[in-house]
Amino acid sequence: MLVIRLKPVGRKHQISFRIVVTEKRSKLNGPYREDLGFYNPASDKFAVNAERAKYWLGVGAQPSDTVYNIFVSAGVIEGPKKIVKIKKAKKSKERENIQATADAAASNVSPTEDATATSNNSPAEADAAASNSSSTEAVKEEEVAEAETPAAE
Repeated sequence: MLVIRLKPVGRKHQISFRIVVTEKRSKLNGPYREDLGFYNPASDKFAVNAERAKYWLGVGAQPSDTVYNIFVSAGVIEGPKKIVKIKKAKKSKERENIQATADAAASNVSPTEDATATSNNSPAEADAAASNSSSTEAVKEEEVAEAETPAAE
């Protein structure tokens, strides 16, 4: 099966692409059947040999999503552009743990928010909430004091 895809060329951090016709299973930098043009994402410029692109599409070559959008912009194909989804890098376990602790810390309610949230409740409930927030502040102060004192070896 033939596919029309982008072949990377150029230097690191200055990449540009060739629009080529190749076999679906061939390597990205492997041999190709024909060069149809170029695309430079840095300057957003492209050039396409429309006649040859129409020929390969007529033969049955399938364009990638990005190449399809370039063909639509060039007027080779009529229709709306396709949405191109970019894959995100996988998170490491350490990053996930850090993110989870940050989310947990962000979800804790501060004492001022706690007092305003309980202002609609009865006075007894407000006193209980105030004592809970003061006890958590005392625990936090103890943790800070323990962290600042060097451990005896």
